[in-house]
Amino acid sequence: MRIGFLMDPLENVRVDHDSTFALMLECRRRGLEVRELRQEWLYVADGRARARMRTVEVQRKVGAHFRVLGDGDAPLAELDVLFLRKDPPVDVDFVRATQMVDLGPGPLLINHPRGLRAANEKLFALRFPDLVPPTLVARDLARLRAFIDAQGGDGVVKPLDGCGGQGVLRVRRGDPNLSSLLEIATNGGRIPVVAQAYLPAVREGDKRIILLGGEPLGAVLRIPREGELRRTSLRAAAPRRPPSLPAIARSAGPWAPH
Repeated sequence: MRIGFLMDPLENVRVDHDSTFALMLECRRRGLEVRELRQEWLYVADGRARARMRTVEVQRKVGAHFRVLGDGDAPLAELDVLFLRKDPPVDVDFVRATQMVDLGPGPLLINHPRGLRAANEKLFALRFPDLVPPTLVARDLARLRAFIDAQGGDGVVKPLDGCGGQGVLRVRRGDPNLSSLLEIATNGGRIPVVAQAYLPAVREGDKRIILLGGEPLGAVLRIPREGELRRTSLRAAAPRRPPSLPAIARSAGPWAPH
């Protein structure tokens, strides 16, 4: 089987923390052919999606984690499976890439393009208001300040299209930089952001829950570094303890699409 990964450059992967790389390693362990694709390598000819593809051999060795076995141009239909694993931002180029790979016939798409376009990872969570802290999505600076005041003067703002903790800010009433922080986060009131109440329990970490067919399989505990607000992502370097499966996974599981 030929397994493709539409992803960020393989050269920049952190081999001990990147979940896409872990999937590639497992494919290789099972004797499957692994190919790397990039967003900028995609194109459409005669109504068919095509791309430059690199066939690679991967190993968990920092500085020597992959070797290129082949480099050529091929239709996506030559793949059996294509994992869509490109990190945000979900910008125009990202959306266009999902539209191109959606042109059939083609491989089985995992992280389906329509789902990626419809389910912004920050906004999708708001479908479950009883499982998230008080939240506001807005660009109006006065509205954001009022929301922070309503949360006891302590909140967090984050971009809608970020990942890995990029752009996450803790904002507090009385901070002389509060106005500037909100202006930076919203690009002067032009871009909406997510604002939430600050939860002190964040210092204990949070859990990324893994679901399959709506059923929880396990979770990864992400713990902030000392002096950091942001939780470490699966790619970050802070140590992780084996987590127990939280009760929240049991309640979220039945809502996941099958």
